[in-house]
Amino acid sequence: MSATAVILAAGLGTRMKSARPKALHPLAGRPMLAHLIATCETVFARLIIVIGPEMEALARLAAPHQVVIQHERRGTGHAALMAAPAFGEGEVAVLYADNPLIESATLARLLARRREGDAALALLAMRPADPGQYGRVITAAGYVRKIVEWVDASPDERAETLCNAGVFAASAGDLRRWLDSLTPNNAKDEFYLTDIVDRAVAEGKHVAVVEAPEAECRGINSRAELASAEATIQARLRAAALAAGVTMIAPETVFLAADTELAPDVLLGPNVVFGPGVRVAAGAEIRAFSHLEGCSVGADAIIGPFARLRPGTVVGARAHVGNFVELKAAHLGPGAKANHLTYLGDAEIGPGANIGAGTITCNYDGTNKHRTVIGEGAFIGSDTALVAPVTVGAGAITAAGSVITDDVPPDGLAIARGRQVVKPGRARHLRGQPSPDRGRAQKRNKEQG
Repeated sequence: MSATAVILAAGLGTRMKSARPKALHPLAGRPMLAHLIATCETVFARLIIVIGPEMEALARLAAPHQVVIQHERRGTGHAALMAAPAFGEGEVAVLYADNPLIESATLARLLARRREGDAALALLAMRPADPGQYGRVITAAGYVRKIVEWVDASPDERAETLCNAGVFAASAGDLRRWLDSLTPNNAKDEFYLTDIVDRAVAEGKHVAVVEAPEAECRGINSRAELASAEATIQARLRAAALAAGVTMIAPETVFLAADTELAPDVLLGPNVVFGPGVRVAAGAEIRAFSHLEGCSVGADAIIGPFARLRPGTVVGARAHVGNFVELKAAHLGPGAKANHLTYLGDAEIGPGANIGAGTITCNYDGTNKHRTVIGEGAFIGSDTALVAPVTVGAGAITAAGSVITDDVPPDGLAIARGRQVVKPGRARHLRGQPSPDRGRAQKRNKEQG
């Protein structure tokens, strides 16, 4: 039986104190809505995302899934009702974009419980360490009797530790009927999704509950909760990497993106940070305090410490990128080395080339970017400035301190610096000190006089 997921993502994130829609705030380098979409795609045949007006960025993120706009923000029940005409047949689950940590196995359990046939509605619940002001799930004889908000709960109801996690699953027909019957009988004049439990119970239908870990079910409504969710997802990502054969010297200091790909036998030093779009091949070592984003690192390469790899960078097998080296849209060939204090932007570095300390590619002329090509086995002397577009041929050498503006042929030597001139004793003169020869002459004249 096909199932549809409806994701409510119209929230403005007022408590975030942000102009950015709440569902766009990132976790592990990916918007929280994107996390939930990726999870739902593994469980549901169709996805419908409900957004608010003027949320074009969310609409683009939701593509190619169906998007429904809630033009009036009148509560969660109203948001789900906006999607009701698109429910189709089969089962429908309603989720919140600010609950991005729910795992696919939990959603599969929720659908499986609904399909057992004894309950018309199934909901997700949790037992948090601190129930606080969560809505309480009140059960009787194994089924849910009601959900009561904390402010309306009696002392006995507040003592209940089972709390609403906000995810519901039912048949499309039942859910559509219950949503149509909702009324805004509350101080906010809003339609609450949780009221569908009352509608189901009033019809004599059973409501089942599926418990899930608090770490999966916590909502994100503030910056503090966002930080807590980031800690949760980082712990998951680190555990998965370790289980896959990655070594981390200090796992708690490593930060991964949701799409980071690490092969077995990768070694990560302390305080390494991954942005989105990084792939690291087997045997590579990423040393302490390095930052990688949008790049690929080849097998047995060494990166860092204190290296920065920016988008578009490809580091070949066995290549070395050392301390305080930055690469942007650069291809460093197999076995090539850039070990110290270097910037390589928009560059093609051939296999086995050696880039001396302090080298920079001058890739931007103020209007356009230009590319530098360095051939196989070339040697770039320390403190060389390569003014792109320029090519240094295979096996060529540039002398230290050169500014290279013209192409260097293969096996050529380029020297582009002023000739050294030495003036003996001039330094003493500049300091206002007499030269040694003048001092000796004055002494002889005094003795002879």
